[in-house]
Amino acid sequence: MKNLIYTIITTLLIIGCASTSTKTMDMVSADTGSDTIRIANDSLEYEILIIEPGFNSWLVTQRPRGFYGETFLETRNRIYVTEYNQRVLQPQRFNTNLYVQQINYEPNIHYGYEVNYLLYNYFLFFEQRYRQRFIVSRGNRF
Repeated sequence: MKNLIYTIITTLLIIGCASTSTKTMDMVSADTGSDTIRIANDSLEYEILIIEPGFNSWLVTQRPRGFYGETFLETRNRIYVTEYNQRVLQPQRFNTNLYVQQINYEPNIHYGYEVNYLLYNYFLFFEQRYRQRFIVSRGNRF
């Protein structure tokens, strides 16, 4: 649980410090021996750092990079971030250990494929690991 808090805070701070310029991802590093994944551009205007036990090994079992289009990932991330931020604002309804701080994900900033891919997969991991549900498809409603 402590790692989740550090992960969310780090991710929020990093994404929240994003500028409005468009950059391509120049540096990507994933340490497969640990549970830390870091993605950044050369000027470090934004990055995503995921430190979550089990995330790295879970990620390799998911759909590969390139499976989803960048537009799909951006759209889903906007939905996930909106729902996540709503839960942060409702501490009486949602666990404050899971929903610590809002995520500043700007729709007008081009974060690049890699950041969107990892953020999307982190939300999927978060849903599965902590038994949370952000997006309910119409086919699953009764």
